Amino acid sequence: MSQTVFATPFIGREEELARLFGVLERARGGESRAVLIAGDAGVGKTRVLDEVATRAAHSGMTVLTGHCVDLGDVGLPYLPFTEILGLLAADERFAAVLAAHPLVDRLLGAGTDADEAGPAPRSGSGEGRLRLFEGMAALLADLSDVTPLLLVLEDLHWADQSSRDLLRFLLSRGFLQRSTGNGSGHRLAVLASYRADDLHRRHPLRPLLAELVRLPAVDRLELRPLADAEVTRLLRALEGRPLPDATVRRIVERAEGNAFYAEELLAATDTEAGGMPSGLADLLLIRVEQLPDTAQQVLRTAAVAGRRVEHDLLRDAVGLPEDELESALREAIGHQLLVAGDDGAYAFRHALAREAVYADLLPGERSRLHGAFAALLAGRGHRAETAAERAHHYRESHDLGEALAASLEAADHARRVGAPAEELRHLEALLDLWESVPATALPSGEAADRVTLMLRASAAAAHAGEAHRAVSLTRAALAGVGQDADSELAARVRYTLAGTLMGVDSLTAAFAYSSEALAMTPAEPPTPTWVWAAATHVLAARQVGDSDTALRVARQALRAAEQLDLTDARADLLVSLANLEGDGRRSAAGRARLTEARELARRGGNAPVEMRALFTLAIGAFEAGELAECLPWLAEGLDRARRAGLLSSPYPLEMRYLQLLVLYTLGRWDECLRTATTDLAVLPASGGFAVGPALYVGLARGDKGVADRARTLIEGRFDWMAALVAGIVLTDAAVLSGDAEAAVARLRSSIEALTDEAGMLPDVTVRLTALALTAVAEAAATARRGGDEAAADRWSAIATELLEPARSVALRGATGVPQGPEGRAWLARAEAEWAWATTGPDPAAWERTVAAFGYGDAYELARCRLRYAQALLAAGRREDAATEARAARETAVRLGAAPLLERADDLLRRGRLTDAGPAARGGPVALTARERDVLRLLALGRSNRQIGEELFISGKTASVHVSNILAKLSAASRTEAVAIAYRERLLEPEIGASG
Repeated sequence: MSQTVFATPFIGREEELARLFGVLERARGGESRAVLIAGDAGVGKTRVLDEVATRAAHSGMTVLTGHCVDLGDVGLPYLPFTEILGLLAADERFAAVLAAHPLVDRLLGAGTDADEAGPAPRSGSGEGRLRLFEGMAALLADLSDVTPLLLVLEDLHWADQSSRDLLRFLLSRGFLQRSTGNGSGHRLAVLASYRADDLHRRHPLRPLLAELVRLPAVDRLELRPLADAEVTRLLRALEGRPLPDATVRRIVERAEGNAFYAEELLAATDTEAGGMPSGLADLLLIRVEQLPDTAQQVLRTAAVAGRRVEHDLLRDAVGLPEDELESALREAIGHQLLVAGDDGAYAFRHALAREAVYADLLPGERSRLHGAFAALLAGRGHRAETAAERAHHYRESHDLGEALAASLEAADHARRVGAPAEELRHLEALLDLWESVPATALPSGEAADRVTLMLRASAAAAHAGEAHRAVSLTRAALAGVGQDADSELAARVRYTLAGTLMGVDSLTAAFAYSSEALAMTPAEPPTPTWVWAAATHVLAARQVGDSDTALRVARQALRAAEQLDLTDARADLLVSLANLEGDGRRSAAGRARLTEARELARRGGNAPVEMRALFTLAIGAFEAGELAECLPWLAEGLDRARRAGLLSSPYPLEMRYLQLLVLYTLGRWDECLRTATTDLAVLPASGGFAVGPALYVGLARGDKGVADRARTLIEGRFDWMAALVAGIVLTDAAVLSGDAEAAVARLRSSIEALTDEAGMLPDVTVRLTALALTAVAEAAATARRGGDEAAADRWSAIATELLEPARSVALRGATGVPQGPEGRAWLARAEAEWAWATTGPDPAAWERTVAAFGYGDAYELARCRLRYAQALLAAGRREDAATEARAARETAVRLGAAPLLERADDLLRRGRLTDAGPAARGGPVALTARERDVLRLLALGRSNRQIGEELFISGKTASVHVSNILAKLSAASRTEAVAIAYRERLLEPEIGASG
């Protein structure tokens, strides 16, 4: 709604504007799109956005602009979206729509008092965050029914994490393409700009951009420097009088296509200094110094406020009479340093101008002005939504006591609105100030204890997915526990530290700290602290393989918990005992304990323990091969996690991975991908937990970018789940490419990375070995066919070496109980591949393997049936081989597993087992240009109607094209046509399409 008025003409950018105007046109017609606009500082992003916004407003669209602001290390949650909501709230046209979405009031600060009187912050952090996101999406959807919308988000490089997460949610949940129910989509366009030159390697916006640009409804537009001819035109248009050619050439050379540089260089030619300044900051300051003193004072004050400042706030901070302030503002606006918005606020025309003015302030002047803004904001009332700004100004003004108090208030606000990352940053800022603040200025109550605040910060870190930071904060809490501290507090800190250490797989250290915690409190008479220390020690002992200690302590602690009537502790210990006793969580007795534990935890109101019980029920069903029973437990567990605000905690993350793995295993691949996309939108920090099975799908479907994405998972600090996922993907990728050396090397490095400190091999050893042995068997067979017996013997020896650890792991499992149907199936495959490598294909071994995978793994069953077919063909059993190969092919078609389909067709063709479709008849498939367009959309899952709309043809015509494509490819279905197209290279898998 607010428009900036530029005095400078618009030069160039015809191609970019055409693209953006096209986005507007499609949005008005119900095809929502988003464009990420990248460019260096000063290249003209804001100018382009203003031009597009003007065009949008003239065409009847409602333009809503939100700005991101640099507040240093901490951010104000959802700032650009609160600005947009403020604009909407001020427009009577949208009153009814806003009234129908009360949840969004949280972003405007409404309901704060009620929140403070409501449930514990943890209980609202996850559910509230998800509801807030969904509420914002619903609001935009309803608004787009009233009026076509253009949403403009400026300076994403300064966006707070919660704003980034909300943007990810809106764009990646399919909201842009979702039908409104009347056959069309939402009338919405989103344009978001960011400084490309600000995005250093570790900038938090980088991973978000990488995700968003892979979405079908999101485009990226890079604003490159203007051509020299365009800069020349700009300079000539800016200057009323003729400019010497030499001056123009010098400015064009120095500006390097940056319009802002060019304007500043041109303005500097009139200064007394005459020559060209060495840097842009100097240029900006030269222009500032041309202003009257009062205008310079206003600019310096505005620079301290930030990029934008409200008129009333600036007036009170600068302390000038209204007429003098207006005169000064007129000077600053006239010199193109400030621009006035329709909302009564002022903004620096470019962030670089504000940065230069701010950097030129004297230290005392800067501190005084920050103090003035802090006092003014405080004078308006301690509104929670201004706490982050007040904390920033107090900190910069060195009023550390007030900065600490405002940081605590900002942390509380961030927790209420479901922004754990911002809560963590505010708490860390508070803790940094703690030692410098006089005792009289420290907070009272629970917040007065620094160790307690460190534990709260640790919990916030865990909620934000920063497990290693949670460990660091808990270690700091331990360091803060003095010798004379309460022994129960000291024990609590230690067993909390043990829990966080298990979260980063530092198992030996976790066991040591849980042992200390248990020893610090007497077992008799029992106390709650001892019981929880014991429960943590049980977990740690089991993790390091000391099952005897775990079982003994668990039984002792369960008796104490029953004596003290600690319902949730009893539940936690019952889960541990279900894992430790008898046949473990797969048995009927184990499940009975787990069901009891779930009910106790629910009754005791302990959500984390309830999560653990539900996850263990689910993993027990999975390990028993009862996949259908697994999913309801996972659905219940994840729903409970949402309601408890624990979506990023360990067990819900494990549940997310297991849910995706079950969907992958059952062959419900499209559902797996959709669920993974949803998970990443809500919890981007979930990493390997959410992307793992999606990468398995992508690899199986021939996505060429999967291996690269898997490698990125293992860059930087070690993460166990990321290492597991990368190990599976990269080992299988090496196998699919026929690189036995790489497959074996990846198998060995993955097992080494995943082996715990006690030397216990991971359960996934069996799967990785079976995968790698496929390549080893092929290498051995190739060597034999070529008469290279030495090479064949070498590969045979490697196969035997690899098989023994897999046998050992499958027989004992992680809990000391032999692996279930999945593990036995992988071991059967490993045995069959080992036989192939050592003596040749053995149909009997592959028959056992096929039977083993019949528990429900659709893709691996198909892969094994194809290997079985090869073994049968080698044994001369052609009819049986054809049956198995055709069955594998049917599954490949259903799943869209193009590489498997290609191998099945190749075997059918080479073995002369059956007609394998168009490839068997020879010759390329001839499709028209229009048919290729239709095929591309067919691969994206579009319906005939959607294909028609996108290609501007009727749905009936689209149907005719689809029928022609099916006939030319000899395909029985749309899915089979797409699979054949990938195999025949009529389509290339899109990078990131499956991840």
